[in-house]
Amino acid sequence: MRLCYIQHVPFEDPGGILQWAAERGHAVHGAHMHAEQPLPEPAPFDGLVVMGGPMSIHDEASYPWLAAEKRAIGTALDAGRKVLGVCLGAQLLAHVLGSNVGPQAHREIGWFDVAMTEAGRAHPWTSALPSRFAAFHWHGEAFDVPEGAVHLARSQACEAQAFAWSDRALGLQFHLESTPDTVAELVRHGAHELDGGPWVQSADHILDGHGHIARMYPMMSELLDRFFGV
Repeated sequence: MRLCYIQHVPFEDPGGILQWAAERGHAVHGAHMHAEQPLPEPAPFDGLVVMGGPMSIHDEASYPWLAAEKRAIGTALDAGRKVLGVCLGAQLLAHVLGSNVGPQAHREIGWFDVAMTEAGRAHPWTSALPSRFAAFHWHGEAFDVPEGAVHLARSQACEAQAFAWSDRALGLQFHLESTPDTVAELVRHGAHELDGGPWVQSADHILDGHGHIARMYPMMSELLDRFFGV
């Protein structure tokens, strides 16, 4: 399989997704928006992964490439490509599918449980996931589940944590791909957001989450195998 990922900032890379792809022999190409690299055309790849970032999907004045990226996501979907969105990527995907994205009441930053919905427990992409599991979160905005999509998961702080749309789109507000390095980089670059809110953990608590990371990787691998059909 040929996989392309879109990365928005240097400190939010695909993490464990790259390990998963290497283990399965998938070819991987990265488009780094922070380095002004060109967005991918859908023809050369089978799947697209859209990663996270600290910006809002509405920040086109500050990040002009956001408008082009939204069009690229829509083009990939129209071409029948599989599109996985993670965090900001899930918000962009939801927006392209016609849904609302905006600030939530409180930031959700740290290790918090995700609970599968009844539909999520039954969906072929997510049915192998535990009914409840700890995942990594770092976001202050959230999406509504797009019309026609399946609501897969929620958390106490965020009602819409995951959705599936048709046979080709999966949005995850939470992170299963996190590694010790990616978590440490987020803490380093986003320390100003650790403001002690009701759903914001301390840097020490976040950095002490290695046990969660070890449990997330097998879940992520099974989810990606099912979603990308490998």
